[in-house]
Amino acid sequence: MNRVTFTLTSSLVLLASMNLAPQAVQAQENLELLLTQNSPTLMAQRIETPYTLGAGDRVGVTVFNVPEYSGEYQVLVDGTLNLPIVGVVPVRDLNIAQATELISRLYSPFLRRPLVTVSLLSPRPIRIAIAGEVNRPGSYRVGEGESGSFPTITNAVEMAGGITRSAGVRQVQLRRSVQGRQQVYNINLWDLLQNGNSGEDVTLRDGDSIFIPQTAQIDPIETRTLSEASFAGEEGPIQVSVIGEVNRPGVHTLQQGSVERAAGEGLTGQGSKRVTGAIASAGGITPSADVRNVELRRTTRDGTQQTLTVNLWELLQSGNARQDVILQEGDIIAVPVASEINPSEVGDIASATFSPETIKVNVVGEVDQPGATVVPPNTPLNQVLLAAGSFDNRRANKQVVDLVRLNSDGTVTKREIELDFTRGINEEGNPALRNNDVIVVRRSGVTRVADTLGTIFSPITGLLSVFRLFGF
Repeated sequence: MNRVTFTLTSSLVLLASMNLAPQAVQAQENLELLLTQNSPTLMAQRIETPYTLGAGDRVGVTVFNVPEYSGEYQVLVDGTLNLPIVGVVPVRDLNIAQATELISRLYSPFLRRPLVTVSLLSPRPIRIAIAGEVNRPGSYRVGEGESGSFPTITNAVEMAGGITRSAGVRQVQLRRSVQGRQQVYNINLWDLLQNGNSGEDVTLRDGDSIFIPQTAQIDPIETRTLSEASFAGEEGPIQVSVIGEVNRPGVHTLQQGSVERAAGEGLTGQGSKRVTGAIASAGGITPSADVRNVELRRTTRDGTQQTLTVNLWELLQSGNARQDVILQEGDIIAVPVASEINPSEVGDIASATFSPETIKVNVVGEVDQPGATVVPPNTPLNQVLLAAGSFDNRRANKQVVDLVRLNSDGTVTKREIELDFTRGINEEGNPALRNNDVIVVRRSGVTRVADTLGTIFSPITGLLSVFRLFGF
């Protein structure tokens, strides 16, 4: 005990000796508050107030050497026990020690020095309220059918569907009525998870209310730890929205998935409840996506929105799993347009799980195999032409092709591309293609002239054929 504590304690003794009982009581409470501010153990002991009896409790009353007065009794709806000889005994809001003392006094006129023992055999279900960052806030009846057990804060959170990903578990508030006054206690469930401090998992009392605030900002590492806690949310499917530079923007349903392709440590399979899983479910990113500045937008229970920037390029390069954030119901993932694409990064991005496995490009015109061609994402134009069987050597213009593209805003652009098969990926001469692009291979000049002449002279050719048929 330090000097401050010793001085305060000495002052209390002096106040009590001066018959200043109310002041001494208040000073004692202030001292206890001072001592518990920096001591989790003492705080937990202060919260654990004695259990008080109420309607529905089942108790055992044992009167030593008088078995006919002993037995099991239930506290009635009016808060009383009906005992032999003494009759109705009001025990509502009494703790076990107080109930024992009361029953002993009532039996004193009938027994010499009665030895009475009261024990709680089965606590009643209690009504508690829980609000804030839980999946199903509201009022709950806790502990029903669990003989001899006392529900705790984590039991209540589990009953309320678990915490959300925005929960601030370091500052959980427990509100409790103690001797007619409401007390507010701060509970640190993070200490329970990290250090196994079971004292933070306080047992509840009838009428308690729990409030779980939102965290100041989204912390990917803490979110991962909380998702594995016993009081985490349920493992059912969730719906999230994916917008921006993805192939199928909209609302998508996600479930817990497994690893499918490992382009970097921590990547999860399509459909998993993470950022990469959501993007994969949306058909993967487009070639113009900015994977360094993906936004996760999350709405908390009070309607405010939290935003976290996710760098998926860092996830690919260093396996930084904190970038692949675990999602919750209602999250929005926005993939922006990149201001510039680095050709050296295209291959790494194309092999990631959040890129589409294949895209479809239509090649029409003077090629050996016109039609839809399925290729890996970000395949350059030159390679698609080769995949389509290359040019029709007799008819194709091998110098220039047209690239027709449907843009995300609904517009259509047409570009003339000068071919050079010695080029690498280049936006001007050999661009990486997108899903549903169309390549038009033109006719050569000679072919156009021949086709035009053929069209002009085809009626005359047909007439000459008729004359030959009739022998002219």
